[in-house]
Amino acid sequence: MTGIRLTTTSYIVLGLIDQFGTATPYDLKGVVATWIGNFWAPQHTQLYAEPARLAGAGYLTETREDGGRRRKQYSLTEAGSHALRTWLGEPATEPTELRDVGLLKVYFGADPGPIAAQRLLAHRDKLRAYEDLAEQLASADPSGALSVLEAGIGHEREWVRYWSRLAGQPEE
Repeated sequence: MTGIRLTTTSYIVLGLIDQFGTATPYDLKGVVATWIGNFWAPQHTQLYAEPARLAGAGYLTETREDGGRRRKQYSLTEAGSHALRTWLGEPATEPTELRDVGLLKVYFGADPGPIAAQRLLAHRDKLRAYEDLAEQLASADPSGALSVLEAGIGHEREWVRYWSRLAGQPEE
């Protein structure tokens, strides 16, 4: 029954449900928006469709609330747990994907000054947000989030350095 191809979104859903025990697609969307979306951004529509697909393949169980909005709650099956653990044990060999519209525009000849100034503001804001979040997590690291956040902080510092240079501004 588990003959479907599992995608990165599949593993995000399995991993989050493993962390929380049960979750609705709406719950998944909220966690992705707050945490995972900072380093991997699946489409929201995928987060609503993927749990049902995984349940149909035997990786999740689906229960529906008796009253109210009758939301679907999903939990991990043994097959889902096994698939997640197998994936976690595999090496991450895919190259990092870099997608930045500002870089694309500079590549095609746009004036880098205005683009760099805007990108610099955005990356400084994101760096501050990551640093604030790191302070909050310093005493309680939820499942490696602080470790991943450190990578995000380093990434944003490098973007601030790069866009500052391109904008002709000090890094701060």
